[in-house]
Amino acid sequence: MNATRQLAGIGFGLTAYAMWGFFPLFFRQLAHVSPMDVLSNRAVWACLLVGLLLTLRRQWGKVAAVFGQSRQLLMLTIAAFLIGSNWLVFLWAVANQQVVASSLGYFLTPLVNVLLGLVVLKERLNRLEWVSVALALAAMTNEIVSLGSLPWVSLVLAVTFGTYGLVRKQLPVDAVSGLWLETLAMLPVCGLYAFWQAQAGHPVFTGHDLRTTGLLISAGALTALPLMAFAAATQRLDLASVGMLMYINPTLQFVTAVWLFGEPMQSARLLSFGLIWLGLLVFSWSAWGKYRQPR
Repeated sequence: MNATRQLAGIGFGLTAYAMWGFFPLFFRQLAHVSPMDVLSNRAVWACLLVGLLLTLRRQWGKVAAVFGQSRQLLMLTIAAFLIGSNWLVFLWAVANQQVVASSLGYFLTPLVNVLLGLVVLKERLNRLEWVSVALALAAMTNEIVSLGSLPWVSLVLAVTFGTYGLVRKQLPVDAVSGLWLETLAMLPVCGLYAFWQAQAGHPVFTGHDLRTTGLLISAGALTALPLMAFAAATQRLDLASVGMLMYINPTLQFVTAVWLFGEPMQSARLLSFGLIWLGLLVFSWSAWGKYRQPR
């Protein structure tokens, strides 16, 4: 792999994950707006802003080329469904003081990437990678047994984002064009939701105070920037490397949840985090060993 290309991929990945890590601080300011309302505004404003960027860069020809590829359109629609579901669950978690659970989900994502590589890409796992997967499964078992419920927030976030990364990695579509098409694919669902809410007398896109409107517009930009950086990273790095950089996001979310938001940290959940962190340590050791092997 070209060293410059790999270095650029790491830079894009660091940018994306650092921005996502601070998302709870931003979206907590919109806790008074329903998660689906925020999602709809994110999709609309991100689509408009990315469309403006495509116009300024004169890259609509790339978008037109994708419209001639039915398989790519289908894959982008799947990607839109995955990332939209991820956004919605994350927004719900922030609004309902479940940022610790969302942090656990994003810690799980690298190990989901490993499993997806095994099942979908037919990659082979070494002994250490199997150990890391086993530790992740032990953590989820502890969550279910100790807390008495399925950790659905953590699992949905991990599976949707891990699968989204896999789909985007296999798409030969540049970051900006891909993001515009993904947000475009979300608009029919958001439009139907807005129409349904309007019938009940609830405007989704209007009627907010000036501060809330500014935050919702800003959410579009904050949605676009890290996703473009993430897509650029997935095109330059292997899936394992993308997964390892992922640690930055949940670490920042965890610190935010516990030290800034004051969310409770049950001892049982602390054990789950301990197992996940141990699994990530084992996985990182394995990845480092692969990196040091002569190419």
